[in-house]
Amino acid sequence: MIKPADGKDANIVVPAEAGWLAPENTTIFEGLFSALHCTVNGELHRSVFATRLFPVSFPEEYISLRDTSADGKVSEIGIIRRLADFPEDTGRLLRDSLNRYYHEQTIRRVHNVRCRYGGLLFFDVETQRGREEFVMWWSYDCTEDYGQNGKVLLDIDENRYVVPDVDALLAADRRRFRKHIYW
Repeated sequence: MIKPADGKDANIVVPAEAGWLAPENTTIFEGLFSALHCTVNGELHRSVFATRLFPVSFPEEYISLRDTSADGKVSEIGIIRRLADFPEDTGRLLRDSLNRYYHEQTIRRVHNVRCRYGGLLFFDVETQRGREEFVMWWSYDCTEDYGQNGKVLLDIDENRYVVPDVDALLAADRRRFRKHIYW
C-alpha cells in the first residue's frame, strides 16, 4: 500500500499496484459512439469508464479509471488524484462518464414520506430533475452521512438521493424527513 505522494489525506491508502494518473502521463479522449478512451504512458486503453473510490467524501478526487477485457474481466488502469488537475475538457469527459455510472439526485424538497409494509419508506421528493418518487428500506444501512449535515439515501435499486444539508430544507420538509431519518 502507498499513500498519496503529496502527503495530503494521509488516512487514504491506495494499493501499490494502482498507478497514479496525471496529465503528464495520461490523455483521455472521446472515441466512436461517445466511448471514453485513454493512453497512459503511451499505452492505449479503449472503452474505459470512471468510478469514484470515495463517492461521498471525495466526489471530485480519487477517480478510478477501469476497462473491461474481451472476456468481461474489469481491471483498474489507475487512479486520478484530483479531477481539477486535468484540463477542463478532460474533466467534462470524466464527469460525463461518472454521471452515467452513478444515478445520483439532489433532493430539494420533501413532499411526503410514508412507512409501509413494516419497513419500506416511500418518498415523494423534488430533485434537480423535478418531482420524483422512490422507495428505500427503513434501515440505517441505507443512509450515509454527507458532509457536515447531509445525508445520502440509497433506494431499493441502489440509486443515490442526496440531501446536502438537512437543516437547509424548509421546516415542514425537514420535519417530514427527520420523522423517519433521525440517525
